[in-house]
Amino acid sequence: MKEQVLKILQKNSRLSNADIAAMTGMEEKEVEAIIKELEEKKIINGYQAIVNWEKYDEDKVTALIGVKISPVRGQGFDRIAERISRFEEVDSVLLISGSSSDLILTIEGNSMKEISQFVYDKIAPMESVVSTATYFVMKKYKDHKILFTEEQGVDERIQVMP
Repeated sequence: MKEQVLKILQKNSRLSNADIAAMTGMEEKEVEAIIKELEEKKIINGYQAIVNWEKYDEDKVTALIGVKISPVRGQGFDRIAERISRFEEVDSVLLISGSSSDLILTIEGNSMKEISQFVYDKIAPMESVVSTATYFVMKKYKDHKILFTEEQGVDERIQVMP
């Protein structure tokens, strides 16, 4: 039941408890209790709109920053990841494997120069940071399971005739 509620909220967090109850066959009070518990346990950490900035007048630049770290004994990557997470400019910090980077940061800014300056001034000089690599996003096709293409919802499967 909890997973079902989470999946519904992840797709559309604006639905009311009554809507979710109708979709799941639960009572509205039961949905309310599940959501409250998930929020208290920090399983649900917030609600956010997914914005397609390309369709809005104000352009935003998104960048993925690969950060190579020299881990600190006894703390691994946690200490530096927590420090980086505190910068308001940073949208997300992910520990990854299988790459020359240890962390991937997602940053949104008003220009490539603004993001480059942030990396140069704040990230690169940090203790334990060995190197950085910046990748600017040219276009978003899908973000947080939301399609950004014009023809959302169009069934693009090839029809097979019997």
